[in-house]
Amino acid sequence: MCGLFRSPHTPSPQLFEMIRIKDKTMSKETTTLGTIHISPNALTTIAYHATLTSYGVVDLAPKNLAEGISATLTKEPVHGVAVHYNGEEIDIDVHIIIEYGTRITSVAASVANAVRYQVEKALGMPIHHVNVHVQGLHVSDSE
Repeated sequence: MCGLFRSPHTPSPQLFEMIRIKDKTMSKETTTLGTIHISPNALTTIAYHATLTSYGVVDLAPKNLAEGISATLTKEPVHGVAVHYNGEEIDIDVHIIIEYGTRITSVAASVANAVRYQVEKALGMPIHHVNVHVQGLHVSDSE
């Protein structure tokens, strides 16, 4: 069953087939109208927007220097989020910058919960881990 979350809206296990990430598709659903493929980039976008709407988050941070340079040159809108899929489990890493003065643990927990909820709601499958990495603090200009 590959750890599928069963609900009234989840397709039957016979119709839901897990595909490895190297195939650029995380899941595939076959219906009477055709096939639906879900790519890791779709989940990355959902996680990105869920993170930005969380209280205390100022921005997302690049995971490393190479990603920082790449994001600057290409203006990739989903920097700071990585989705890992090993054929059975989905792990999401989020790198954030938070507002100075907010409680770091509360913001990180809020981000993890928001990302998990939004991705599970869209995908219909459970997320194994959501790892939140606080890369920095942003100090607002005093008025």
